Amino acid sequence: MHYRNREVVQVRKVAYDCDVLVIGGGIVGLSTAYAITRRAPGTQVMVLEKEPGPARHQTGRNSGVIHSGIYYRPGSLKARYAVRGAAELVKFCAEYDIAHAVTGKLIVATDRAELPRLHALVQRGRENGIPVRELGAAQIAEYEPEVRGLAAIHVGTTGVCDFVGVAHRLAAASGAELRYGAEVVRVDRRPELGVAVETADGAVVRARVLVNCAGLRCDEVARLTGDDPGMRIIPFRGEYYDLRRPELVNGLVYPVPDPAFPFLGVHLTRGIDGTVHIGPNAVPALAREGYGWGVVRPRELGGTLAWPGAWQLARRHWRYGAGELRRSVSKGAFTEAVRRLLPAVTEADLTPSAAGVRAQAVLRDGTLVDDFLIREGARAVHVLNAPSPAATASLPIGREVARRVLRVLGEAR
Repeated sequence: MHYRNREVVQVRKVAYDCDVLVIGGGIVGLSTAYAITRRAPGTQVMVLEKEPGPARHQTGRNSGVIHSGIYYRPGSLKARYAVRGAAELVKFCAEYDIAHAVTGKLIVATDRAELPRLHALVQRGRENGIPVRELGAAQIAEYEPEVRGLAAIHVGTTGVCDFVGVAHRLAAASGAELRYGAEVVRVDRRPELGVAVETADGAVVRARVLVNCAGLRCDEVARLTGDDPGMRIIPFRGEYYDLRRPELVNGLVYPVPDPAFPFLGVHLTRGIDGTVHIGPNAVPALAREGYGWGVVRPRELGGTLAWPGAWQLARRHWRYGAGELRRSVSKGAFTEAVRRLLPAVTEADLTPSAAGVRAQAVLRDGTLVDDFLIREGARAVHVLNAPSPAATASLPIGREVARRVLRVLGEAR
């Protein structure tokens, strides 16, 4: 997979297959393709996705929630893009007749120690421009008669949607060439020429600029490109149950999150199909796509264990992790966590559902990357941390990546 010498001498003779090559057919990669063609009509975009279709991992395995942006630090990309993205996503779904509903949600404090954090969320919501209603214990029943707590806040802009449907629509509307079953195995980048990408079937695609939206494998793609991402993806599996008695829950109910972690805790979500999902917890996955304890890939697990940040993370947060592991292996412990919010639930009410894996970026010192992380290299733009609420924020994220890509493309020409 090499450029011929005459192509090095005369750049114009390189036979490019596209202007921009996007690696990753999740909602962020497809939103980026969509944004590029909207902002610069005529730009040739190709998307490579290793799966047989789009949205097979983080996009298609989350709880389907359109997040309001209340949790995120004011001024951060997560805060700005989630608030903006939620409104845009609702409009997008309405325009393209994609199933969605703006339901609002409750964040409920069940212990006195959580009350200061709940009040801090009220302030953070106001700083982020999000309308919030504070509720006493008796007022919780106005929204959720079966939920119990000391206090709560109601966030009216939260909703649910069919993110897989959104991804399919973005793919169709982008006008990009989509190649499924195209796993990237090698990248040859020449700053004076562009990039050539080889897929597992031996095909080679040449482009002027590469965009890395590979999610669970974004750090690997960055290294294939020759860029040091300065982080590693540590995969965390989120396990869900379905509620046999969905009538117990009207909408969305969340606990008060621990600000030290990017995980929101076990919550209750009535989806657009009327099914109530409960979860997720957060346990280390033994493979990048480790959707169960039985999925172990030694090379990938070895890569995680070889990263110093993984051990630093474990040392700092082993107590939290132990609780998550306990809820993973014990349905009774999981039920106990749910009963803090929903006392009427029993073990018999819970049936296992599909799990998801969060692509969480971790720095060398064990710091969990809290915000979205986008970095640039020669002829490349890398999206290196885009877990929740990236699906909610996908339209603004796509525009930001597109802005950077088109600038790089302009410089390359």
